[in-house]
Amino acid sequence: MAQRTVLVVLFDGVQSLDVTGPVEVFAGAETINPGTYRIRTASLDGGPVRSSSGLTLVPDEALADASAAHTLLVPGGRGTRRPDPRLTDWLREQGPRAPRLVSVCTGSLLLAEAGLLDGRRATTHWRFCDQLARDHPAVQVEPDPIYVRDGHIATSAGVTSGIDLALALVEEDLGRDVALTIARHLVVFLRRPGNQAQFSAQLAAQTASREPLRELQRWITEHPADDLTVEALAARARLSPRHFARAFRSETGTTPGRYVDRVRLEHARRLLEDTGDGIEEISRASGYGTPEAMRRAFVKALGTAPAEYRRRFRPALTP
Repeated sequence: MAQRTVLVVLFDGVQSLDVTGPVEVFAGAETINPGTYRIRTASLDGGPVRSSSGLTLVPDEALADASAAHTLLVPGGRGTRRPDPRLTDWLREQGPRAPRLVSVCTGSLLLAEAGLLDGRRATTHWRFCDQLARDHPAVQVEPDPIYVRDGHIATSAGVTSGIDLALALVEEDLGRDVALTIARHLVVFLRRPGNQAQFSAQLAAQTASREPLRELQRWITEHPADDLTVEALAARARLSPRHFARAFRSETGTTPGRYVDRVRLEHARRLLEDTGDGIEEISRASGYGTPEAMRRAFVKALGTAPAEYRRRFRPALTP
């Protein structure tokens, strides 16, 4: 198998974990299968760069001197907000030549600025999806997945999702067993699929400002199998159903029904990942009532049935 060169682009204001997360994955694969990956880093002038957290990263070379790469990886960070035009020009020229072009987090903004995402599906950190869509209308932005593959271009969401994407690329190159071995080594308990949502129900919704609604949010998370209709929740919050629904949406940014759906999906996911409970038992414990209702919810949100979801993730938990 021919060795693949992975070239990581560095710039001032880069998010260090966008760099080190994927690099650790590819380095782990190289340790397991020597000769499979050659990892290089490069900045515009070959000099050190300062990450957004203050860490100094020393590249191997200047971008102008970098040899052709099989995988060109563009991380994100504050440095993507006002990029050096020379970096954008270099990406515009070199990006199409890479057999595999990858971005992490807001690195997709750099790819879009270079015109490399026009006519393609892409994602980025959830906070910047609207900006990507607004500034680059030719890009089909998908805000929910943690990574998106469109031809030879792969874009990932915020920070740690770069690890998930790198693991998927290693699996593509070297097989599932190698990818799972690296995931266990990095203590990544779950190698998430690209269509998994970027954040949990608790992160997706704002925390209510009023204590009764905050407490109700916590209670919903702890009791997914209870009656969580608007009427029942309103009674618990001591509000009329209409007032409750309006207040909940105003303070959390989502409707009670959508919040409940996310909580139940997340609860079922965790039981599938962490326990040996049967599908029927999990469907009841998560508030779905029947396996068929849970299956419909999984297919709609994740594009896969519960049994397949479990099959894909349980091996990563094996010691």
